[in-house]
Amino acid sequence: MSGLPGSHLDVLVVGKGAREHALAWKLSQTPSVKHVYVYPGNGGTQKGVPNVSNLTEGPVDQGRNYEHLARTAKSLNVELAVIGPDNVVVNRIEEYFCHVAIPCFAPSKAAAELEGSKVFAKAFMDRHNIPTASHRSFSDVEAAITYVIKADGLTAGKGVALPETTTEALAELRGILQDEKFGVAGLSVVIEEYMEGDEISLLTFSDGTTFRSLPSGQDHKRIGEGNTGLNTGGMGVYSPVPFVTRSTLDQVDREIIEPTFAGLRAEGRPFVGLLFTGIMITPVGPKVIEYNVRFGDPETQSSMILLSDDTDLAAVLLSCTAGTLDQVRLDVRPGFACNVVVASGGYPGPYTIGKEIVLKPSPAGVMVFHAGTKRDESDGSLRTAGGRVFSVTAFGTTLREAVDKACQGVQSVHFDGIVFRKDIAAQGLVIFVRESLGIADVFNND
Repeated sequence: MSGLPGSHLDVLVVGKGAREHALAWKLSQTPSVKHVYVYPGNGGTQKGVPNVSNLTEGPVDQGRNYEHLARTAKSLNVELAVIGPDNVVVNRIEEYFCHVAIPCFAPSKAAAELEGSKVFAKAFMDRHNIPTASHRSFSDVEAAITYVIKADGLTAGKGVALPETTTEALAELRGILQDEKFGVAGLSVVIEEYMEGDEISLLTFSDGTTFRSLPSGQDHKRIGEGNTGLNTGGMGVYSPVPFVTRSTLDQVDREIIEPTFAGLRAEGRPFVGLLFTGIMITPVGPKVIEYNVRFGDPETQSSMILLSDDTDLAAVLLSCTAGTLDQVRLDVRPGFACNVVVASGGYPGPYTIGKEIVLKPSPAGVMVFHAGTKRDESDGSLRTAGGRVFSVTAFGTTLREAVDKACQGVQSVHFDGIVFRKDIAAQGLVIFVRESLGIADVFNND
């Protein structure tokens, strides 16, 4: 492959969430793509998207199965693999696709350590003078009232605690280090200074040298409205974030994004893929909260609906693997996107699966991306199969329109115990009047 697509690409997307449904949907719309396979996929990628189907092979839970998946993709003439889940990326699936000469949009194992170990990531930021919260790492129980507690490894987006008292801090630390709350991912913890400010997310494509970022987004991690309750994998995202100015994005590029990629190159870990950077906009400037080394969920759902019709996503992904990102077009349409996650009752704690789902037609401009759904083999009915079940995503020329459409779209989803937040993007709507800042000013497309 030259790194630029022809007109009949077969693509494999690995994962089963709304992120993968959104990627498959966008890839299927590009003229260069013939068919998109999703593995293992969900009820939405199994049926309902033209030129998209699930690939039904054995489960990819352990490294020993990655070789089989790569060889299966080769037999299907797949010419691009796109990896979604964090554990699959960190467990070096990219190497198996390289062995069978399939370009794989995912970083190397060495570069993926930015997400695989919070301890490594913090030390990396220290080495390269990248602003972040002051921090220390521990492997035994320590108390910290005003600190953030993070498990060292991968915890499916739920590894952060914000204790408000000494008692809460000690209980969380004992749960991680003594009671093995997160298993091997919690063998050590990072305790951070609590950062005040506004949290945003930035998705950045990289070919190892050139980088291009998508519009900033703001996730809503807590299960309850008003940012209350337990942390989740994310309950909704709006994008772009109106109060993030062009000058702030320039500062983020200069002080965070550029030094990150330069530092990885200097350490022999060039980054090829998608870097997700969680950033806190503090009174003293932007600081890194965390790195993820793959598409964010639910950030991706909003980003995909913002991409312009003339942006060929397959070309962008292949250009990253070929070192030619500076040669492709990457644009977004003027406007805003908002997605609202629909979850099972009880999430992020225990929840029941297998509940029948009824989907009614959604309004124009709304996409209902499936996450935890599965089609019953006996009768073809759609049923819940996870904590986060759908990501209802809408586009609008204004943020208000995007939010209203997403909320209308949620009304088309019905199952017993449905849970969702009604305040997604409330901060953006309160803080900023869109007419005071043009959309081009908050999109990094330089």
